[in-house]
Formats: sequence, C-alpha cells, structure tokens
Amino acid sequence: MQCVEVVYSPMMKMTPGVRHMFLAIFYFSLMNLCVKYLSHIPAVEIVFFRSLVSLTISWYILKKQRVPLLGNNRKILITRGVTGTIALIAYFITLQNIPLAGAVTIHYLAPIFTSLMGIAIVKEKVNRWQYVFFLLSFLGILIIQGVDTRITLGYALIGTVGAIFSGLAYNMIRKLKNSEHPLVIILYFPLVSIPITGLITLFDWVLPVAWDWMMLLLVGILTQLGQFYMTKSYQSQELSKVSVISYVGMVFALAYGFIFFDEQYHINAYLGMIVVLAGVVLNLIYKSKWDTKSVS
Repeated sequence: MQCVEVVYSPMMKMTPGVRHMFLAIFYFSLMNLCVKYLSHIPAVEIVFFRSLVSLTISWYILKKQRVPLLGNNRKILITRGVTGTIALIAYFITLQNIPLAGAVTIHYLAPIFTSLMGIAIVKEKVNRWQYVFFLLSFLGILIIQGVDTRITLGYALIGTVGAIFSGLAYNMIRKLKNSEHPLVIILYFPLVSIPITGLITLFDWVLPVAWDWMMLLLVGILTQLGQFYMTKSYQSQELSKVSVISYVGMVFALAYGFIFFDEQYHINAYLGMIVVLAGVVLNLIYKSKWDTKSVS
C-alpha cells in the first residue's frame, strides 16, 4: 500500500511533473482522435506528414540552440528511427481500423516489451513476479479480442507488433540518454521515417482534401507537444511517480470513442481492458519498489 501512496500522492499535490504528464497525455489523446478521423488516409501517409512537421520543429530548435544535428552514436540513432517508424505505422493502422480504446489498450503493452527486451539490450533485471504481471496483461488482450468482433486477430497482431517495436525504440532511447541531446534523438525519427514512408506513399497516395490538411498538421503539432511535455515530466520527477498517470489516456480514448465514433463495448471487453492495465500498472509499481530496495 505504501507504494500506491507514493504513486498517487503527487497527483493530489499536482506537482510540475504530474501537470506536465497530464498535458502530454491530453495532447497524445487528441492526436489519436485526429488519426482516427483520418481513417480514409493511409497510415503510412499520416506518418509521413507527421514526420515532416516533427523535422521542421526539431531542426529549428536545434539550430537555434546550436546543438550538432547528427549526434554521436548514429548507428543506434538510426535504429531508434527505424523501430520508431515501424511502431508508429502499426499503431496508426490499429487506430484507424479498430475501436479507439482497443487500439490504445494494445499499445499499452509497450512497457512490457520494453522491460523484456531491456534484459538483453540494457542488461535490465526482471523479477519473476513481473512475468506474472506480463502474462496478466496478455490475458487481458485475449479477453478483448475474444469478445469484441471488431478487433480481428490480424489487427490485434499488428497492434502487438507496434508495441514490440515501441519497446525496441524505447530501449534505444535508454542507450542514448547519456550520449545524445533529447532533441537529436527526436530528430532522427523524421530523418529516418521520411525516406521510408515517402517511398511507400508514392505507391499508395490519397490526396488530402479540405479539413484533412488541418488534421494532418495537428497530428504533427500535437505529437510534438506531447513529446515535449512528457520529456519535461520525466526530467522534473521520478519516472515511477509519473508513468502510471499515462494510463489516464484510456479514459480519453473511451470518451472520444463514445462521443465522436459511437463506440460501445461488451462488459467483458471492459474487463479485458482493466486486466491489461492492471498487469502494466502492477509491473510499474512492483518495479519501482524493487528498484528502491536495490538502491537501499
């Protein structure tokens, strides 16, 4: 119980770290809404436009701060760009083709894959209880996929692949945290994704019309704002004390899905979502407690 109090007490105090995390989740939730609205535009094309906006903003800020653009460990930076590109394409595909909350729930598997792959990539230790929590989250996905016919096995697998590559991307970022400027890491995403998505888009181009252009611009701006405030949150407060707040995004997803797309769920689907989130949150709380014991 003490760990839960440590996690939630900052929320009541509304510290800068908590406030920044809430802003980040809000902006990311609006980005999800825009992507869902753009379901008639191929996911790869949306990633391409999102990358153009990110490249413009990141390049401008780095030049203004006189930070070298190409970084030091370019091999890992490029790997981060490739894995991030695959992860985002897969995530956008699920956002467009299955209910909003379902896509967001599957994407919440990313921290699990981050921990599992962190064993080999950053030599992170995983306790046996964490494996129990991992299995709990996967059980939740099976429950959702089993009761919600709108979530086919194919899209569930695409979402899971996106979460796997998100885990790889996060581990690359962890390897780079002491050697690269955060904006350089962000910059490498569009540097890598623009050539990849641009080439694919040449063969699967859908001309945006009317409000599509505004929505595409908003996807890029909202993503950049979300990344900015999430970075500020992690810089101003311990990861374990603010990361759980990110799951408030599920509330936004459920609300937006119901209001804008008339998305409703079977009671067992809600149960599956709770099981997924329980596994992820229990892992975060347990890991925080385990890390504290290791330090002491």
